[in-house]
Amino acid sequence: QVQLVESGGGLVQPGGSLRLSCAASGGTLSAYTMGWFRQAPGKEREFVAAISLSGGDTRYADSVKGRFTISRDNAKNTVTLQTNSLKPEDTAVYYCGARRGMALYISPSLYTYWGQGTQVTVSL
Repeated sequence: QVQLVESGGGLVQPGGSLRLSCAASGGTLSAYTMGWFRQAPGKEREFVAAISLSGGDTRYADSVKGRFTISRDNAKNTVTLQTNSLKPEDTAVYYCGARRGMALYISPSLYTYWGQGTQVTVSL
């Protein structure tokens, strides 16, 4: 069973950047497709980005395409979400999720393991 811990969130002004990290333990990260999701108050958890087992394939939500970049380092058991040109509507708790298998699913219900989340607030 893999454990996930997110970090890197914080308060940033519109147009700013944050680098979110997800550290995995208790399993071999290369066996898991990884995803980043976010949940704003009063809203359902939504897909942000996903990355394949080797990192060679990625998928993004339309709302973040061109601004966010997902990457992974299987040797270090970490997944990173670089967020640029942040907007107030990006404000949410960001979660990383893991699932066995190769498909880059966007539904959070198809991810098995989750971290506790890290808060991102974009405001003046």
